[in-house]
Amino acid sequence: MSSPYQKFQALKPAKRERIVMAAMKEFALNGFEKASTNRIINEAEISKGSLFAYFNSKKELYLFLLEYTVEIIEKIYQEVDMNETDLFNRIRDTGLAKLKIYRQYPHVFLFLKAVANEDAQEVKSRIDQTGQTQIRGGFGKIYENIDLTKFRDDIDIQKTMDIINWTMLNFAEQQMNNINSIEDYNMEQFAEWDDYADIMRRCFYKNMEV
Repeated sequence: MSSPYQKFQALKPAKRERIVMAAMKEFALNGFEKASTNRIINEAEISKGSLFAYFNSKKELYLFLLEYTVEIIEKIYQEVDMNETDLFNRIRDTGLAKLKIYRQYPHVFLFLKAVANEDAQEVKSRIDQTGQTQIRGGFGKIYENIDLTKFRDDIDIQKTMDIINWTMLNFAEQQMNNINSIEDYNMEQFAEWDDYADIMRRCFYKNMEV
């Protein structure tokens, strides 16, 4: 099946990237409904006719950007050492990989932050669908090849994983809410995560009791 974005994909990489970054910036700053295609074309230095030759509507452009972010997120997990079998080290390695990728694609970070708060009904269902896919896929990769024998024998592994998931998601959400751009994100956040990881290791691992 041919891609609906064939004309856009046929552009030179530099021009494609310019359009993607301009669109992500506009949606990140103004949300879906208030985003202006005029500002996008001015930022990307293209004509309005060109933009709508690549995408039939603002909605189609937005949905393309969602797909684009999924591809970028996949690159994160390609950076993670899947031979690391300690769960908390794996989570930390994933965080470092995210930081590396986000530094390469800063507008993706800003766009994702805005997507999490987007409530426009025209795109909300696709956002929810994409978000659930990312969460399931990401968690699946995080837990591949993890050494579960490190966990205590007297705890429910599934419930323990749920607790770790909730902690990880809430921590990430808190950090995203506390920063304005990727430049604000640094190793202090990882040091704070290490504190939480140490507490959970002591709770859930064998021979780690205080």
